[in-house]
Formats: sequence, C-alpha cells, structure tokens
Amino acid sequence: MAINKGWHMKNRMPKDASFEDRVKWHIEHNKNCSCRPGFPKKLKEVMEKRVVIVGAGPGGLTAGMILANKGFAVEIFEKSGDVGGRNGHISSKGFKFDLGPTFLMLKPVLEEVFNEAGEDVHDYLAFYDLDPMYRLVFKNRSISISSDHKKMRAQIKKIFPGEERGFDMFLEEEKKRFEAAYPCLKIDYSAFYMMFNKHILRFLPKLSFPDSMHDALGRYFKEEDLKAAFTFQSKYLGMSPWHCPAAFMIIPYIEHKYGIQHVKGGLSEISQAMKRVILKKGGKIHLNSEVKKIEENCIILKDDKKVEADRIIVNADVGYAMKNLLKKKKDLSRKKFSCSTFMLYLGIDKKLDLEHHTIFFSDDYKRYVDSIFDEKVLDDDFSFYVRNASVTDKTLAPEGKSNIYVLVPVPNNSSGIEWNRIKREYRDKVIRKIEEKTGEKIEGHIVTEIVITPEDWEKKYNVFLGATFNLAHSLGQMLYFRPHNRLSKTLYLVGGGTHPGSGLPTIYESGRITADLVSKSCGQCKKTG
Repeated sequence: MAINKGWHMKNRMPKDASFEDRVKWHIEHNKNCSCRPGFPKKLKEVMEKRVVIVGAGPGGLTAGMILANKGFAVEIFEKSGDVGGRNGHISSKGFKFDLGPTFLMLKPVLEEVFNEAGEDVHDYLAFYDLDPMYRLVFKNRSISISSDHKKMRAQIKKIFPGEERGFDMFLEEEKKRFEAAYPCLKIDYSAFYMMFNKHILRFLPKLSFPDSMHDALGRYFKEEDLKAAFTFQSKYLGMSPWHCPAAFMIIPYIEHKYGIQHVKGGLSEISQAMKRVILKKGGKIHLNSEVKKIEENCIILKDDKKVEADRIIVNADVGYAMKNLLKKKKDLSRKKFSCSTFMLYLGIDKKLDLEHHTIFFSDDYKRYVDSIFDEKVLDDDFSFYVRNASVTDKTLAPEGKSNIYVLVPVPNNSSGIEWNRIKREYRDKVIRKIEEKTGEKIEGHIVTEIVITPEDWEKKYNVFLGATFNLAHSLGQMLYFRPHNRLSKTLYLVGGGTHPGSGLPTIYESGRITADLVSKSCGQCKKTG
C-alpha cells in the first residue's frame, strides 16, 4: 500500500502548539493520515511479525494494544492471574482495592493512546473529576486543593494571606515550563545525538538547574506548608522535594491545570480496558505464565517452554529484569532508586468522614523526608496518605462500609530494615496514627486487611529493592541516561524504569514510544510531526 503524505503537507503541527493542540493534532493524524496505525507498508509482513511482551503492566498493555491495532501478532505473558501489574487490584470480602496508582492525571494522554489503538477510551471507562483533588492536613491547619483556580486562590488568601499572588505566578511560569518539557518526553533517546533536538534546546532555559522543586517554590511562596502543598508531588516519583529537580514542577502544574480523575471501579479498570482492546484486536494474553529467561529472539517460561518472537518487549520491573531475566545481566544496585511504601488495604464496617484523597503531613516534614532518603530509617513522626474512594465510587465497598487505602513512604530495601520482624508493630503504629489524625476509630472495625511491606514488594511482586517508583528521576538518570526503550534490534523496554519515567501518563508514553520503535524496526511509517 502506497503511503500518501499529503495530509502531513497540509496539516503540519505549529511549532508553538500548546499541549491541547498537540493532542488534537495527533488524534486527527490517526484518523486522516494513511501512515496512521493500522496502515503499514506491507500489511501481510507485519501480521507475520510476532511480538512477545513480558509482563502485563500498564506500559506493556499500552504497547500491546497499539501494536495489535497495527496488525502485529501480539502475545503477552504475565506471571500473575490477572493483568495490571502495579496497576492491578486486590479483592477481598466484597471490597476492591487498587494495588498501586489511585488517581489519573493528564487524562488526554490516555485518550490519545487509546486512539492510536483505534478505540475511544470513553467507550470503555467512566471518569469522575475530583474537586477538591485532595485535602492536605498539616500540624496546625489544613487546606483543600482545587483545580478551580478561583477557589484555590481564595483558599490561599484565607489560610496563607498575602501568598495568593504567588499562585498566579506559579500558573503563569509553570505553564511555560510544561509546554517546553512535554515534547521532550515523547522522543526516544536511543542514541546520544538525539539529546540535541530542537525540543531539548527549547527546554534547557526552563530546566532551572541545579534547583530542586523546593527551591523553585521559593520563588512563589514563603510559607513552608504552602511549599509542601505544591512539592509533595515529588513523592509520585519516589523522591524528596529537596532533591527532585525543579523540572518536575510540571507535575503540580498538570494537576492544577487539568485536574485529576477517578475511574469507576478503580484505576485498575484502565488495565482491564486495555486487556479488552488487545483481545478485540486479535492479541493473546497468557496469565499465570511466569518468564524465567529472556534471550534475543525467544523467552523461556518457568516450565522450560520456549516461545520464539521477532520482537520482545520487557515490561517487568527494570532492575529485576536486568539482574534476573536478560541473558546479558546487569546489576543496577549502584543506581539511585526511589523510596518504597508500606501499604495497608482496609475494609471498614462503617462509613468514615474522610475526603476521597487526604494527605497527613508529619509535624517536621523536612526531618521525616531526610529520614527516608538520607538516613534510611523509620521516623515515628511520619506522613501518610489515605484514599477513601468509596465516598465517590459505590462499587468499591459493600453498602454502608468504607474502602480504605493507606500509603506510608518508607526507605527502600537498601536500608536493611527487617520488615518481617517489625511488620505487625509498624502496622499497629500506622493504625494508631490514622486514629489520632482523623479522630475515627479504626481498630475493631476492620472487616478485611491486607498489608504490603517493602520486602513484599521485592519478593512477591519482583520490584527491585522494593523501590515502588523505580529508578530515581535525577537528571543523571533521565532521557538518554535512563535505560533505553530499545536495548537491541529485537529487545525493547517499557514501563517506569525506562524513558520517560514512572507515573501512569509517562508509562503510557513509554508504551507508545516502544510501540513506535518496534513498528519502525519492521518497516512501518510512523511520522508524527
């Protein structure tokens, strides 16, 4: 089939296009251009190409549905009994808990990858806009964070008088940083020369190196609690706001610009929707199929069965895969890794008076953060996050009961903390802290309970060092300096451990980048402007 490039000639993306315009451009491209997904140069040859994906996390599922839509023979091998990886779920006694991510940000990216798979995400999922997005509780005050700028400005004026002008400056300046940064995240950096592209050159003045997120907030706000309200998002990357590069100020900006969403049935429903798309497009998903070795053109399952492939995409945790699965093993333990998390999933026999998302800050937040990343010890004065999603979504808990998800950031397993020995003691400490901060009685009302420690993350879920947010996002571990999406002609990576990084929107982008690289390696046209 000949490729008609006429649409590109008539509809070039403007150099100064905003994020919203870029999304619209890509969607129109996929509808109208004959080099769009599903229109390969040689369809028969592509259909004969077998792509094997190791792991059914959000990155592998994204790549799988895009490639299946293009005509590739896609097969996914997942060691557990369901898809999703850390974007999966746990069910117990009528309660349903998301295992990992608990809200969606930058929803247009999800809409775009579904579009590349030839589908409309709204045909599969129902979304709730959350306002307030979350409530932040400090030692002597609290604030509800809204994506409605008028409401947010009024709250800041009331609780932090004189600081409201800083909010306007934040929106104005961080918009420039985001629109300069976003195009950089869509490029694969398989070769060093790709670091010298026009998008990087435009972004460099907005990098604010060597400033941290906390440093950057000092230009907008004076109050430490208000700085924390706009920098705690560094925890999405498993990093300290005093060390996380200022470039990641785009994360709080994205929240305030586009809001955050809950998905009916929980965030794990995104993975289920992707599964349905892959099966609809003719792909295959093999559950309870653990892979023990990955070679250049085949994988070897735990039962020693060999599965040959033209291309292999690795969606296992990158540190685990490099050390345990790949033929050319590599120990990444000397790299910088994120913190870990201590998790409680609680089914409560009553309704709790808590917002959908609440974050309780420690009295000395800086000391607590330092205890995680520098001292690598457990501080009794810890911060924690509680999601009470059943106030929004009645499908997650039986009538009159509450579905509670608790996350405490803690050091990763390089700390040497013996979690098997202190698991019960620490669990009790967290329950007492929840009761103290919320005024709600929890102990005695728990119908079902699941605990996951950093040691569990490593041993049960194959998360290297239990670092739930993967490799740290320091500047020396980003772009070209992060494990590449393409490892060789036949091996590819996808997920939070490769470019662009962790967090659902960037993991979806990694899926798309890897799918594009596989397509190009097989002769497909994928010009995206």
